Amino acid sequence: MTRSWQRVMGWGVHLLTASGAVIGAWCLVAIHEGRYRSAFLGMTVAVLIDAVDGPLARLARVKEVVPTFDGSKLDDLVDYLNYVVVPVIFIHDARLLPPSVSTWILPFPLLASAYRFCHVSAKTPDHFFTGFPSYWNILAFYFYAGKTPLWFNAAFTVFASIMVLVPIKYVYPGRTRTLRPLTIGLGILWGVAVLIILWQFPDPSRSLVGWSLLYPAYYTALSFALRSTTDPRHLANCTARARGTINFSRQDSRLSLLVRERQAFGRGFSGPRGRVMHFRTQPSTGCPNCLGKLLLSC
Repeated sequence: MTRSWQRVMGWGVHLLTASGAVIGAWCLVAIHEGRYRSAFLGMTVAVLIDAVDGPLARLARVKEVVPTFDGSKLDDLVDYLNYVVVPVIFIHDARLLPPSVSTWILPFPLLASAYRFCHVSAKTPDHFFTGFPSYWNILAFYFYAGKTPLWFNAAFTVFASIMVLVPIKYVYPGRTRTLRPLTIGLGILWGVAVLIILWQFPDPSRSLVGWSLLYPAYYTALSFALRSTTDPRHLANCTARARGTINFSRQDSRLSLLVRERQAFGRGFSGPRGRVMHFRTQPSTGCPNCLGKLLLSC
């Protein structure tokens, strides 16, 4: 393939990402006109675009063929529109919050997600999200389809906004390695269920709405289960127990996990005060759940 065609493919991927902004604007128009099912269909299309543009970008090697264009920044702009602004406007327009507090609650998700989107640790090197991943489109969907009480919607919106700021790791569905095939497979089934529910609007099956919640429950449970095995203090403690002679400071343990898993084997890492820490595999000792099963030797 010639260099020119590679550039065309690279720009094509960026155009696909940018088309999500057009979809977002179309969703806002649909919300304003009261066409809520159309708005949710638009949000679904935006999610599909977001799901495929990353793999396509890596396949087309866009950073190499179009080095002057920051696709990650474009992706963040489009995601903030479609995952935050559009669903928050929907929640307000569909009157899913108590009218007396709606205008006071809406800034919470907007500001919390703006902070998290711009934080350097929003996505970790081992492919997790930090903080609740701003799935406000999913919350808006279940508030509307489940016809949940307004007081519950208000309380959960505030709670989720707080969780955006809490630095807990959440699964990145398409990239977190642990159980990735299962996560993607269940996600596809969940997407089919969502489309059926949208087809049944404005009166979807309550049982189908309830059953579809199993996937968000699985996602949350997996995220919290993996949190203990990716926490820096956990890895430090397991490694110390495996070696029996190593004591980590809190700073050392945090720094040790900043190395990508694929960089950890056979490579050094500059630790505090310029001290070089080397990693090697330890297949038989330590916590079996630790990613990479690393043993530190100084």
